[in-house]
Amino acid sequence: MFGIGGGELIFIMFVVLMLFGSDKVPEIARTMGKAMAQLKNATNDIKSEIQKGADANGFDQKMLSDLTNNITSEINSVKSNLLGDTNVLSGISSTFTSEINKTKSDLLGETTTSITEVSTTVSVEIDKSKDNLIAETIPETEESVGPIKRKK
Repeated sequence: MFGIGGGELIFIMFVVLMLFGSDKVPEIARTMGKAMAQLKNATNDIKSEIQKGADANGFDQKMLSDLTNNITSEINSVKSNLLGDTNVLSGISSTFTSEINKTKSDLLGETTTSITEVSTTVSVEIDKSKDNLIAETIPETEESVGPIKRKK
């Protein structure tokens, strides 16, 4: 009942009993019951007046249901037309994605080739520098063979 649990309802009733006293609570309950009954009657009167007005203007229940079904079908057709055109956008999206992936793979392939060429060139240069350094540090005139040094 309106999201109120049993414990909360008992607490509310206890507070009402303390505020108004035991002699006023039955009067308040009677008054609230009459008010709810009047509200229900007023709601039913309004519904019947609307139904009488619809009948007087030529709207019967079948005509109203047909009208709502037509409106619903129109809404659904508009939805399908709007959502049906996404297939074109889907094709364009897949084309862009494939082109981006192709360009990316081309760029990565060129970069890998360039890195390999640079790496090979650098290692050749390092080997040449190492050979030159070794040649400069070891004199060519002497050859060390065992304990005897010989001149060339």
